[in-house]
Amino acid sequence: MTHHPDQQGFTVWFTGLSGAGKSTLAEMLFHELRRRDMKVELLDGDVVRTNLSKGLGFSKEDRDTNILRIGFVANLLTRNGVATITSAISPYRHVRNACRQMIKDFVEVHVDATVEECARRDVKGLYEKAMRGEIKGFTGVDDPYEAPASPEVYIDTMTQTPEESLQLILDALLEEGYIEDSTRLVHAPQAHSGLTDLDGQIGTSLATGSVPKGGEGSN
Repeated sequence: MTHHPDQQGFTVWFTGLSGAGKSTLAEMLFHELRRRDMKVELLDGDVVRTNLSKGLGFSKEDRDTNILRIGFVANLLTRNGVATITSAISPYRHVRNACRQMIKDFVEVHVDATVEECARRDVKGLYEKAMRGEIKGFTGVDDPYEAPASPEVYIDTMTQTPEESLQLILDALLEEGYIEDSTRLVHAPQAHSGLTDLDGQIGTSLATGSVPKGGEGSN
């Protein structure tokens, strides 16, 4: 496909519990938009925290600061015609709404799974540590997650395959006028972009073309 220099920028904002599947879907969407020859960037919560937000802790103030920084960068990219994908827990509704107001062209995707299911998927053992009290302020355990009231896209990774979830997102982008066709273009295995903090089973699956439900990560 031919790249169009007048591409309209927009941000797809994935939000949900750790392990719900945000990074997996963000990675899949990244490859779909790249296949359309679009300018696209991916801002993963864990990766941003390691670089742009290095030194921040996990207090509510620090979490808000981290999310607002992601929103600031996403806004700059969006203003310059880039399809921007963010993947971070972003647990607090008022901060997500602040990012929505800042960015304007904003597609919120709620990636939903229960705490129990996310804990079952968690190969890093973070939920187990949080439930034992070894990690404080862990979203979904002893810190709240405020689900979006009316996201543009609702994803249930407990009942949908990643491919089904991806199609819902592409259909929404078509409806909003950000892409011209919602037909999936990527079917062959794709190398991991390196822009998300996926590893283990999910990273291997992306390389082999077989993606299970859910995902991993602690952003």
